[in-house]
Amino acid sequence: MTKILVGGGAGFIGSALVPVLQEHGYEVTVVDLLWFGNRLPEGTRVLQKQLFDLTETDLEGFDQVVFLAGLSNDPMAEYSPARNFVENGALPSYLAFIAKKAGVQRFIYASSCSLYGYTVNELYDEESPVTCSYPYGISKLQGERGVMQLQDEGFSTIALRQGTVCGYSPRMRFDLIINTMFRCGLVDGKITINNPSIWRPLMDVRDSCAAFLRAIQADSAISGAFNVAYDNFTVGQVGDIVREELMELTGEKIAIEVLSQQDYRNYKVTCEKARTYLGFNPKYGIADTIGELYQHLDEFGDFSDKRFYNIQVFKELEQQKAAK
Repeated sequence: MTKILVGGGAGFIGSALVPVLQEHGYEVTVVDLLWFGNRLPEGTRVLQKQLFDLTETDLEGFDQVVFLAGLSNDPMAEYSPARNFVENGALPSYLAFIAKKAGVQRFIYASSCSLYGYTVNELYDEESPVTCSYPYGISKLQGERGVMQLQDEGFSTIALRQGTVCGYSPRMRFDLIINTMFRCGLVDGKITINNPSIWRPLMDVRDSCAAFLRAIQADSAISGAFNVAYDNFTVGQVGDIVREELMELTGEKIAIEVLSQQDYRNYKVTCEKARTYLGFNPKYGIADTIGELYQHLDEFGDFSDKRFYNIQVFKELEQQKAAK
């Protein structure tokens, strides 16, 4: 049985991915600090510890390592740039280094399309320049490069440059573009669009899970960076689709408010390389994501609960650490 270690596997993506891996017959061990709790399937082997504390011996016997850890968005990175560069840049490099020494065959890094920065209206592939000048995107590129330079014939390294991942997960978030609009539409009866013209590549978390599965199952000779997303949308387009779907589901009228705020992130990507080499074929559009969120509406309770917002939990943890 293939043994997989998932670093940061109790987070938003991991809580959806781990059950998928288990259903496919993989033996999964999760290492996570459990900042956001543990909503993994009962019986999952979970080690609550810092990934920096793992040693080469700890990784012996694993076939593959999937890295989902680190700080997950711009607000967290900007709140603590130093912690951001450590967790997103140094940590994956360290873990890949000891994984290779331990005989692990493949290391899969959850990278981000954020590293492309501001691309105006060009469609970027994996050979396009990376221009992000903000902490989160810079750190994700550092982590990716640290992992990728370890690749050789016996050690495959794959970086999945994900678009913004949205949708339902047992470890739920409402600080992601589609999920935020879903919450605002239901709670406020209004969806606010800060800048309707900027582009984002988006992906349902179910397609994210499929991307990681395809990477795990890829031929051992395959390495490299791969853009993965469902498609590219303007923020204005996303708002209109979310609004239409919510009005159809609820029968309630929902307003749209359009602002003209500047945004330093504007990028759209092509995912042909992932389709060609990994067999990645995403299935879930924005309407599918909204439908899935609505099906789980009874689970959410108070939408203002801090557990749904990474920056709120992170600030509290950092403040507690500073107070000690």
